[in-house]
Order: sequence, then structure tokens, then C-alpha cells
Amino acid sequence: MSVVVAEGREGRITTQSTIHFARARRGRKELRRGEPPSAPPPPMFGRVPRIARLMALALRFQRLIESGEVRDYAELARLGHVTRARMTQIMNLLNLAPDVQEDILFLPPLAFGRDPIRELQLRPIAATPDWRKQRQLWKRMTCDRAPKPVTVPTSGST
Repeated sequence: MSVVVAEGREGRITTQSTIHFARARRGRKELRRGEPPSAPPPPMFGRVPRIARLMALALRFQRLIESGEVRDYAELARLGHVTRARMTQIMNLLNLAPDVQEDILFLPPLAFGRDPIRELQLRPIAATPDWRKQRQLWKRMTCDRAPKPVTVPTSGST
């Protein structure tokens, strides 16, 4: 946008600057120099799948143990008001291959209905020591959960 700054003997002096309106205190509009800030990301609708929350929790618990803030799984279980067996089940998610863990953490939000993947279904995969086998099992599990295309029967002309 061109703005006249001053008029001198020799003629107009103009400058070009990018400006935008922004919100000031108490909702007033104010003219600011520079590019407008980028738009905020769209709000995420739906809820984070339970297995993704459990995976994040297991990673957080591992950091607490490694930093020395918490001594062991038993102390975590006491603090979280769960049994030691349940704490072990949650922490066993850390035995999954790193890329499977990442896939779990970035599962898309659920708009409605039940979670398509449950922790109980992941236990056998986490118990498998070979990461290649885990990846195969994970891929098979997630492909089975993919939405199936709807087929419409065609009517015969006989």
C-alpha cells in the first residue's frame, strides 16, 4: 500500500509498506506494519483415541523414571491409583517398534463411536520381540480396521 509521507519542493515522497489491522486492547482495531500473523490452526474436532493417550502416558512415565523423579513402576502405580499389573500393561507399550509407537500417537481423532484399536489388541504385538514382525502385525491390524468400500449390487437386465 502506498502512503504519502511528506511533500517537498521536488514533489511527493512516497513509501510502500505492508499493513494490516489487528486487535488491540479491549477489542479496538489498530493499524500495524508488516505481514499479518498466520491464521491459527483449525480446531480439532473429536477426541484423541484412548490407545494414543495410553502411549503418551507410557512415554511420560518412562521419562519420570529415567529422570529419577519416580523410583519404579510400583511407585507410579501407587501415584496413579492403579494396580502394578495395570501399570506393567501400560508400560509394555514401550516394547513396540518406534514407528508403530509414532503411528499410535498420531492416530486421527474420533468423531463418534468406539475406539477402533484397543490396548488389549496391542498386547500380543508388544509381546513380540521382533520389530519386523510387530510392523507386519500392526499393518495387518490397521488394514483390517480401514473403512471398507460400499459395493452396490447391479441389477441384471435378464
